[in-house]
Amino acid sequence: MSKFDRQGAILRLVKERKLGTQAEVAEALREQGLEAVQTTVSRDIAQLGLVKVRDDEGRLVYALPGAADLARLSELTAALRRFAIGMTPTGNLLVITTPPGHANALARVLDATALGDVAGTVAGDDTIFVAAREGLSGADLAEQLRHHLEGET
Repeated sequence: MSKFDRQGAILRLVKERKLGTQAEVAEALREQGLEAVQTTVSRDIAQLGLVKVRDDEGRLVYALPGAADLARLSELTAALRRFAIGMTPTGNLLVITTPPGHANALARVLDATALGDVAGTVAGDDTIFVAAREGLSGADLAEQLRHHLEGET
């Protein structure tokens, strides 16, 4: 199975079903006979620019991005590339280091982007604590943000 085929299947699944986690996306792919590990699904979701929105029951689910979502993701990519100098996952937190005086600017962009997997941020002078939503780890957040740093968005 090619990356193109897998990502096409993800797009179709997101349009057809309410999938709220990477594990649900991976399971839906398996149901269609496509094997993909969580890290691959995470990378695909970031590359496709999928966003989380609230469904009718208030649950966060993946959706295709709108123009405003794409602009926010582009701003996040630029801010991460400009300010992030290190990312260290620990438990359900991701610790991001920046040059002195820049943590607040990056945290504001992270908050404004409204990533569905981020519960919130706390910024100091050169350090940001990014809290993952329930069920996710700091490593999951690091993987998602690393795609922006590496140009895989």
